[in-house]
Amino acid sequence: MRSADRWRALALLACTQFVLLLDTSIINVAAPSIGDGLDISPAELSWVANAYLVSFGGLLLLSGRAADLLGRRRVFLAGLGVLSAASLLGALADNAALLITSRAVQGVGAAMAAAAAFALVLSLFPDGPERHRALGVFAAMAGAGGAVGTVLGGVLTSWLGWESTFALNVLAGVALMVPAPRLLPGGAGAGREQGFDVPGAIAGTAGLALLAYAVVNAGEAGWRSTATLATGGAAVVLLVLFALVERRVAHPLVPPAVLRRPTLRLANILAALWQMSLFPMFFLVSLYLQAVLGHEAVLGGLALLPLCVVVIAVASLADRLIGRFGLRGVMTAGFALVAAGMAGLSRISADGSFAADVLPSTLVLGVALPLVSITTNVAATLDTRQDEAGLASGLVNTSLQFGSVIGLAVLSGVAAARTNASTAAHDTALTDGFGAAFLVGAALAVLGVLLSLRLRPPAPPRQDTETGTAVAGERAVP
Repeated sequence: MRSADRWRALALLACTQFVLLLDTSIINVAAPSIGDGLDISPAELSWVANAYLVSFGGLLLLSGRAADLLGRRRVFLAGLGVLSAASLLGALADNAALLITSRAVQGVGAAMAAAAAFALVLSLFPDGPERHRALGVFAAMAGAGGAVGTVLGGVLTSWLGWESTFALNVLAGVALMVPAPRLLPGGAGAGREQGFDVPGAIAGTAGLALLAYAVVNAGEAGWRSTATLATGGAAVVLLVLFALVERRVAHPLVPPAVLRRPTLRLANILAALWQMSLFPMFFLVSLYLQAVLGHEAVLGGLALLPLCVVVIAVASLADRLIGRFGLRGVMTAGFALVAAGMAGLSRISADGSFAADVLPSTLVLGVALPLVSITTNVAATLDTRQDEAGLASGLVNTSLQFGSVIGLAVLSGVAAARTNASTAAHDTALTDGFGAAFLVGAALAVLGVLLSLRLRPPAPPRQDTETGTAVAGERAVP
């Protein structure tokens, strides 16, 4: 494929990433209007978001491998089709059950589209500066989607009603599907030659879905509740069964040899860790701006746009930074900036202001976000073969998704516990809770700094000058 065609394909895939992140943040803003419009209980309303998270998190790994075996463009288009159809169902929903069902199916489509899109990026751009730039575009669009979604959710909900937030997905899905067959490379995949690991797919998907359910439900039921312990225990049993199955089948969903690669393992841990430390910030800052400082939802979203601008600017420089300072150096700096930004936010006060208490730290986090996002994605795919692009996509996306779910559950829990234990005035108690949560996020980022120092990217093979055969090389620590 010509260079110009590859970049046009990347534009389409990056727009898909933008739409998926846009949808996630829009629903958070639209949730109160949905509750009022359909007259549903707070417990049911929480599952408007959670049903999506459970299906999305549970199916990412399977979707990534399916993209390798069935064809990446095929899975990508199928995912957009499912997402669009489910969004139309959500826009027409007139009761909680139908809306929650539509959200669960949306998660299925989003998992397919997200995993296949990332796999297509890896297959379009080989390892090196071009891949770094491509992943930089991806990181920028993800940050933009999260921030713009907060603003757009408030605007659409206020002007056109909550149904318009679902209708937007329908329009976006169709707009992305139309040029996709022309812009994206085809290919039937390796399914016929390799076969499909049905037992592993069932055990792995069910285990991840149950784990996601246990985590998101723990916020309501409690971490020590019977429901959380039972579903969490069942998830562990299924994941252990999945590991045993993968050792015995001829064509495993996740070949054990892949998980034995040290760089890939560490990169996926770091991917989950940065999401745990940074992702809850968007939710907690929005709450602080609205509940304590009294900003409207739309203004709260607009407050995060400076962060979005910084993300886009820094992401465009990622390949040069990695080339100059090395993958490990940029990743370590990114985690250090996350720690600094979250520690800065922990100093917010009840009588504070956006300019003094929020803006400086969110600008620091805007620099950090693309640095950690791009470097963890690069590290997770360094020693990935072309036929494993979907698998690598599924693994890193699963790590990112579970990191965000666990991080939001933990930091929100810390904030709630600190607020409930406080005897101060309401706004001060809320602020104390937010501050404690931000400190936990900073501590997680410090752990990320320590782990990133252990990163040892694999050496590329070199050619033996006499025999012409590839032999293992040794890469200087970057």
